[in-house]
Amino acid sequence: MKARTAVVAAATAALCFAAVSCGPPGDDSSGGKDTARASSPSSAKPSGDDTSPPSPPPSTLPATTGRVLTEAELTEAALATGDVADYEVTPLQGSEETGTEKAENQACRPLAAVINGAPEPAATATVFRTVMDRSEEGKDDQTVVTEILTSHPKGAAQQVLRDVRDAVQACAGGFRTSSDEGPSTYSKVDLLDASRVGEESIAYQVTGNIEGDKVPLVFQLVRRGSTVVTFYVADFVDATPPELPAEVVTAQLAKLP
Repeated sequence: MKARTAVVAAATAALCFAAVSCGPPGDDSSGGKDTARASSPSSAKPSGDDTSPPSPPPSTLPATTGRVLTEAELTEAALATGDVADYEVTPLQGSEETGTEKAENQACRPLAAVINGAPEPAATATVFRTVMDRSEEGKDDQTVVTEILTSHPKGAAQQVLRDVRDAVQACAGGFRTSSDEGPSTYSKVDLLDASRVGEESIAYQVTGNIEGDKVPLVFQLVRRGSTVVTFYVADFVDATPPELPAEVVTAQLAKLP
């Protein structure tokens, strides 16, 4: 099975972020194949040393209400099959169990929280979805996107993005975590150029280790009002860069009140 598709299978036991990103206990970043270079949702080029937040672009979306959405409202706002041509959307299997990774370096805690599927500060409501390209069904490289919609108290959604942005800079050289499954090593973190969507966004690549292989994990977090959407894509077996389809991001942002 292509491991990009294996995200879904892995999530039957635990939230896919935690299940697929961790190497075996004691795994070290020195072994395995060369790291596959991941592309950001809009560009494969790392943004270099510039970690300053981008200026919000002009938006064609109506102004957000800023309300803290309930779980029912998040569910209504989440992508559904038919919202994006050729994409099937389903609840994420195993989403009732978030990961348990704890960063050894407290500065990297926000990155571990996202890997766990539980961005911090803690959400008041969370909805998980898996988005798959049906036009690629049966192909080894079928596109699979995991997304998490989280509602946060007033000001906390901005804090999520701010803390992640700081952690990407502080943990560029990599970090280690411990969890119920044992230790994991992430050899580096790269800020990526991302499409400027929502009120603010950030995209980055974490290079994880699975059975001695270096694996690119690409995340994009987008905030609209008090809601944060986390998008995740990865490639686990070859050097093909994981790509986050722009149409998926655009359609999801358009559904948020």
